[in-house]
Amino acid sequence: AHRKQRCWDIEAIFGDIKHNMNFKRFALRGIEKVNVEIGLVAMAHNLKKLALVI
Repeated sequence: AHRKQRCWDIEAIFGDIKHNMNFKRFALRGIEKVNVEIGLVAMAHNLKKLALVI
């Protein structure tokens, strides 16, 4: 049950990042740089959610 619920929860976040934040592909190459880039995108997503609450 938890595994099925996780699929729905995660897909909504990636859909929001792709569509609303217009993030389609990585600009940098290499695992370390991609990790930094996805970290920045995730922080931006979390800050956007936080701003809606405040």
